[in-house]
Amino acid sequence: MKNEVYTHLDTLIGRYPQLKPVRDDICGAFELIKTCYENGGKLLVAGNGGSCADAEHIVGELMKGFVLRRHISSDACDALISVDAEIGTKLAECLQGGLPAVALSSHTALNTAFMNDVNGEMAYAQQLCSLGREGDVFLGITTSGDAVNIQYAAVVAKAKGMKVIGLTGRDGGKLNALVDVNVIAPSHETYQIQELHLPIYHCLCLMLEASFFED
Repeated sequence: MKNEVYTHLDTLIGRYPQLKPVRDDICGAFELIKTCYENGGKLLVAGNGGSCADAEHIVGELMKGFVLRRHISSDACDALISVDAEIGTKLAECLQGGLPAVALSSHTALNTAFMNDVNGEMAYAQQLCSLGREGDVFLGITTSGDAVNIQYAAVVAKAKGMKVIGLTGRDGGKLNALVDVNVIAPSHETYQIQELHLPIYHCLCLMLEASFFED
């Protein structure tokens, strides 16, 4: 299974050879998230602008099937059917296994209320203060590594005993001092960094899916 999982990483480096210098960091990010899931934790993801869209994208790949069907267990199917035979059967046929992940940008009412009432730069930090638990992982996406709201969130995450992963560019920015692993896309142009972030997190999602759902 381990070889099958890391085949996805080999494929990534083959398609994007410029990512070879950050191969170990991608491995490190994968291992942190995998351990989190093995211990019943969750992934919390945040970014701004295009990186906010990336956060939503990552959650979409983890919470349902990506390239695998991810059948739910027979026990889960039986439990659904025991509640209601007709509806439970339909659910058992359609539901897919998911890896718990939350995009912090999704909570618009909370974020805008905190922005209006307190401090918008701390809205993600507030969510981590409420949602984060020891053993969870925070993934902060910022092309410069200097987004203030991501730094605030990272400090809260570390204080709560969470692991912190950065997905950045340039020199990794100020986030370098706050993360357990920083995957730094090798570019200085924002749009080029974002173009490399997508295959990186797709690879992470493929590796995680293979780890937990491969037949």
